[in-house]
Amino acid sequence: MNAIIPFPDIGPDIFTINLGDYAFSLRWYAMAYIVGIVIGWRIALRAIRTPRLWPASVPPMTAEQIEELLTWVVLGIVLGGRLGFVLFYQPGYYLSNPVEILMVWQGGMSFHGGMLGVALAGFLFCRRNMLPKLSVADTMALATAPGLFLGRIANFINAELWGRPTDLPWGVAFPGDAAQNCPDVMALCARHPSQLYEAGLEGLLLGGLLLYLAWGREWLRTPGQITGMFFVVYGVSRFIVEFFRQADAQFITPDNPMGYILQIGSGGMSMGQLLSFPMILFGLAMIRFARTRS
Repeated sequence: MNAIIPFPDIGPDIFTINLGDYAFSLRWYAMAYIVGIVIGWRIALRAIRTPRLWPASVPPMTAEQIEELLTWVVLGIVLGGRLGFVLFYQPGYYLSNPVEILMVWQGGMSFHGGMLGVALAGFLFCRRNMLPKLSVADTMALATAPGLFLGRIANFINAELWGRPTDLPWGVAFPGDAAQNCPDVMALCARHPSQLYEAGLEGLLLGGLLLYLAWGREWLRTPGQITGMFFVVYGVSRFIVEFFRQADAQFITPDNPMGYILQIGSGGMSMGQLLSFPMILFGLAMIRFARTRS
């Protein structure tokens, strides 16, 4: 019998306060957003307070503008992430139930949608304040990895977005009928903890690399390079993890048990891979553009 790691006894709520007939809970996922944004804000402040990192030793914005940008970024994350989930993953359901589109407390956020929302928010903010767009984008990219890391840890705690069945010794028996619905498995079903794979690649690896390139290699002095590397490393990381991550239920059919969006022979590409591949190409093009422009 293969070793299986039991899922830890952790609920989605950090604590709950009951006031009469109402219950107010602080969830790990909400805390991940809050702490990730605060850490990212501190990284951005540290970067702009280090003039030697920037072209001509002039930071692209002030500390006050960083704080104002933070509000725009939060709106971009929430609105973009939600609309991205609606459009990329369950358009048919939400077209039939449009009232539920804004019910973000029910769950359902897309990183790719959130990224587009943040990019639009950053572009509008730069245009309004006449700031250098590429350097501001580099600042935002530098500050993103902590939120990605904590968000994936929260996904694990919530026992969601788990991986495909595995017999590897670090397979986790996630709770719930859906997670335990594994063909040809009579006992507990172990799955890849794909949320932790993503936390390691998209959070720790990506964040550590960008910090090293910014402070150790002074990549911020060439505007656009850090942003390009963010897209490349995130795209490659997500593309790899999708081989181990269970596809969303709405994409799985008897004829398509792997949930491929684009089928190629006996294989194919998942929705996450289909959205990540253009990111890789865009990131490579952006690094080349930044160096040529410099």
